[in-house]
Amino acid sequence: MRSLSGQSDFFGLDLGVTAVRAVELKGSGPIKNLGPYGFMPLEGTISVSDSKEDQQSVGNAISQLIKRIGITTKNVVVNLPSNHVFSTVIEMDRLPADELGKTIKYQADSYIPTPLTESKMDWAVIGDSPKNPNKVEVLLSSVANQYVETRLSMIEAVGLNVIAFEPDNIALARALVAADSNVPQLLIDIGSATSDLVISIGSVPHLLRSIPVGQQAIIQAATQNLGVDARQAEQFVYKFGLGRDKLEGQVYNAIITVIEGLVAEAEKSIKFFSGRYPTLKIERIIVTGGASTLPEFPLYLANHFGIDVEIGNAWRNVNVPSNMQNEVIALSNHFAIAVGLAERSS
Repeated sequence: MRSLSGQSDFFGLDLGVTAVRAVELKGSGPIKNLGPYGFMPLEGTISVSDSKEDQQSVGNAISQLIKRIGITTKNVVVNLPSNHVFSTVIEMDRLPADELGKTIKYQADSYIPTPLTESKMDWAVIGDSPKNPNKVEVLLSSVANQYVETRLSMIEAVGLNVIAFEPDNIALARALVAADSNVPQLLIDIGSATSDLVISIGSVPHLLRSIPVGQQAIIQAATQNLGVDARQAEQFVYKFGLGRDKLEGQVYNAIITVIEGLVAEAEKSIKFFSGRYPTLKIERIIVTGGASTLPEFPLYLANHFGIDVEIGNAWRNVNVPSNMQNEVIALSNHFAIAVGLAERSS
């Protein structure tokens, strides 16, 4: 939620709950070449802690990672977790950009949940209003100053220059959806503690939601219902998933209530989108993160919604050397946010 100011040499940095991930892309144009990339695991909950000691530990992990993988630029685009960002689509009169910006700022208090004086705000015109030819749709996002400033201080402390912050869900859409696609697609990214639901036309999001259900909730349900410890539960979940014929359906039965809750939220999102854009239909569901590694979850979605479901490819717009393709594809479900940040236009 800062301007790139024309910078062309930068890398994407995804500060996740369980790991730090970095990607640098080389070249110009829609397809860029893969540069240095990698990840560094984070211990415990230090990534979401406010303590100075834990923040320093995260900073150390960032430093170690960029040194190990060979990133030399100091310029970085950094993610903002979707659950810390308020995003909404509003309609505004069709005005020149400078006038529109002034109008949005003047009216912002009626749209964002926190006082404007305590918030960073960004906006972008995403298209024409589906209902009024004299209006345009604007994607408006805001985040608390304190959160951004804490994250900025931590990253600057390790000698990096933050040229932009961007919400996770916007980076996801850029990485996973073809920019020239004109059909609506639903993205589902199951993270550690939360899940992102994004409906995008091309790489432009038209609906963004973060819901407080993630891999931890699924594993917790398995732990309680199977009577095993968390480590065993995680192994069972990611080995058997939603396979009804595996272990006599015990894992399926243990986690299905959580899955049904997540799917119900996806249904709400589709229903809201369809009400706003009655002439458009969701053509595809793209899954990434934990959603793509939970066995039979994509098939469950396809059967439930009657829509094609595909595993997201974070590297779809990246030229990867042939001898590295197996390696990077195996990591695709973890790198969509970092790649999307690195693909951001200068």
